[in-house]
Amino acid sequence: MREFSADYLRETRRGMWADSRAALSDLDLPARERVLDVGCGTGELTRVLAAETPGDVVGVDADRSLLAGVDAPVVRGDARRLPFPDDSFDLVVCQALLINLADPGAAVREFARVSRDLVAAVEPDNGAVTVESTAGSEARLARRARRLYLGGVATDVTLGADAADLFADAGLDVVSTHRYDHERTVEPPYDASDVEAARRKASGEGLATDRETMLAGGATPEEIDDLRADWRAMGRTVVDQMQAGRYRRTETVPFFLTVGRVPGAGPNTDAKTDTGT
Repeated sequence: MREFSADYLRETRRGMWADSRAALSDLDLPARERVLDVGCGTGELTRVLAAETPGDVVGVDADRSLLAGVDAPVVRGDARRLPFPDDSFDLVVCQALLINLADPGAAVREFARVSRDLVAAVEPDNGAVTVESTAGSEARLARRARRLYLGGVATDVTLGADAADLFADAGLDVVSTHRYDHERTVEPPYDASDVEAARRKASGEGLATDRETMLAGGATPEEIDDLRADWRAMGRTVVDQMQAGRYRRTETVPFFLTVGRVPGAGPNTDAKTDTGT
């Protein structure tokens, strides 16, 4: 399983559900009595579930260090071997977890085991991320860097739209799949994380961290060095524009919310697919 820092999780999920909780309507949160958030990390989705659900919300994650910041009851545990009896929850949900597992199907089968009603996954297609930027070369270089990086990742980080297949294989009745685009925008006034991201671009630090993954995907050292040189030049443009208050960047990550029902748990509903935002 791929691991991430608390800062990374907070930054990538920042504001995800601030204005779009209607996207979670198929989970019927006001009717839930007991909800499990698997791979809860630092608890961004857990807090939303707790705010929208009258019942109990429990978070579980394999990384004990992440659980300290979760404002809900938490349990340390593996998504593929959940430490709960059968039928313990009426909703089991995860966010950006399956894409980081070598065997995501094993996790979905565990979700189905401990749920007595619904299972849901909010998973991205990281291969379809788009960037718009006032720094002219940033969108092109971001595509180039993403292609090299994803080529070296051992898990399927693009499975978002295909999570329904995992649900069906686990014996769940697929209720719906909806697309939700998460936009992360950088614009004046810039906060500390925006400034730090610009600094990392100008230094090439982020690409240096990703070097081993890119090499694992077949990128050559020369190819990575060329990319890093272009990336640093782009980063200097970002810093200059930020100092002038002119830098703007929007990254759009397409997420897919897939909902399944444990057979026999409720009314059968024809599966719905919505690719709108």
